[in-house]
Amino acid sequence: MTTDQHPDFFVRHAELLDQAVAGAADRGYWTPYPEAPSASAYGAGAPDLGEAAFRDLLDHPFSLEGHPTTGTVPATEVSPYGFPLGVSYPALVPEVAVATAKAAAAAWRRASPDTRAGVAAEILARLNAASFEIAHAVQHTTGQPFMMAFQAGGPHAQDRGLEAVAYAWNEQKRHAVAARWSKPQRKGGPLVMDKTFTPVGRGVAVLIACNTFPTWNGYPGFFASLVTGNPVVVKPHRRAVLPLAITVRIAREVLAEADFDPDVVLLAAEKPEERTAPALATHPDVRIVDFTGSSEFGDWLETNARQAVVHTEKAGLNSVVVDSTEDYAGLLRNLAFSLSLYSGQMCTTPQNILVPREGFPTDQGRRTADAFAADLGAALDKLLGDPARAAATLGAIVNEGVLKRVEEAAALGRTAHPSGELAHPDFQDAVVRSPLVVRLEAEAEADQDAYTSEWFGPVCFVIGTDSTAHGLRLLHDCVRQYGALTASVYATDEAVLEAARTTALEAGVHLSENLTGQVFVNQSAAFSDFHGTAANPAANAALTDPAFVTGRFSVLQSRRHATAEEQVNA
Repeated sequence: MTTDQHPDFFVRHAELLDQAVAGAADRGYWTPYPEAPSASAYGAGAPDLGEAAFRDLLDHPFSLEGHPTTGTVPATEVSPYGFPLGVSYPALVPEVAVATAKAAAAAWRRASPDTRAGVAAEILARLNAASFEIAHAVQHTTGQPFMMAFQAGGPHAQDRGLEAVAYAWNEQKRHAVAARWSKPQRKGGPLVMDKTFTPVGRGVAVLIACNTFPTWNGYPGFFASLVTGNPVVVKPHRRAVLPLAITVRIAREVLAEADFDPDVVLLAAEKPEERTAPALATHPDVRIVDFTGSSEFGDWLETNARQAVVHTEKAGLNSVVVDSTEDYAGLLRNLAFSLSLYSGQMCTTPQNILVPREGFPTDQGRRTADAFAADLGAALDKLLGDPARAAATLGAIVNEGVLKRVEEAAALGRTAHPSGELAHPDFQDAVVRSPLVVRLEAEAEADQDAYTSEWFGPVCFVIGTDSTAHGLRLLHDCVRQYGALTASVYATDEAVLEAARTTALEAGVHLSENLTGQVFVNQSAAFSDFHGTAANPAANAALTDPAFVTGRFSVLQSRRHATAEEQVNA
């Protein structure tokens, strides 16, 4: 048990933290946060109360008690479902944000890992209680369908946050807090030293969040930095401020209750005309940067934020190699859902499906690449034929850039399935599109230019190859050169599966094999699945492994000679 000034949160959550450390080591299924958005899991009235809390935030300035400000960020967020949120936020210019966070850090840095982990676990508990409020905020800033916004924005994001807490807490406790060093001497008594070992945070951390998954991608870095003793400046995407503003509000409340300076966590929303991320990331007092977003800016950060440890998740080309299957219908259903989920606006959604052009064996007969593309289009139509189910799967298009990419991709190759405009049954102004499937050839120069670029959104290429071996080579080369967060293979021959595993290991990408049921390649589970590998250009970090947390702190020692009496007793 910790003996710090406020051990209550650690005592309250000690069992949970131990379970989280065990879960991360065992890699089986474990979660403390229910994923079903139901009153039975979260209490009577929780769904309605959460929605009401979200509605109460609309068309008002967002309140952060005691938060420093250098002005006001006007309302910039517009729901992809068709209405402005009307929420303004306190502005905080980079120089003031960093200086304020640095000034608030002393007591937090001195606290023990136990105390910091307890505070973080309490923040997560309160975030979980606010899951319905956060779900609506995520839905109406990202365009995710509600069920996905609840799960990915709430409990699953909290899982990823707790996973980071567990790793950060455990790594700081790897070494003894104190030790007596006694070295025997040839003559006389031993040489005796007393030593202490203290994990100390590197300094101010900056979280640069994305538009599409502000909490799921943001919480790991946020909590890893916090638990390792660093103040955190949260810089949300200008289109998705609200979910992280709620997070900052709750974190500051818990910090204050624990008698820490709430400015250990700050919100740094930016005005529409501003671009504050470069200034924040390269500030000399910023020592940690976490970023999710484009490869262009991620590469810039890795090159220019040289004073900081930089963790990036960027773009990639996720591929599927099809060799054979004994469940063709299941393969099509699984891929259709993977392509449709949140309109393909996920960093893990497959883009390139590599298929032998002359065909591959299935339980329904041999299917050529052309036939497969047509069958995939039919599977999409079946999945999305019911408007309510389509809306609950696709969500809404997050921004104009995605629409533009869909239009440009439709001019490539041969369209096997057009992207259709769908009406949302609940939000008439929502922009909803079904996936586009385009047929390309692996060796055609123009097609190569297309499929070696990322087309974030509901765009899929069925690429004809000479053979499965050819497809595996393309997968390997694309991952090594352009990066990927996922890869998938369908094969009935163990030799082919083994070749795919070898290819994935050499390329540095996670592999899924023969997914035909209710697990999909673009989903990953905290405490079991790693997200990102740091082994290819799509990301230089993995969520979550020890390397993700250990660069956020140093273990510093002090040593002194033991007293004469202590040396006698040594």
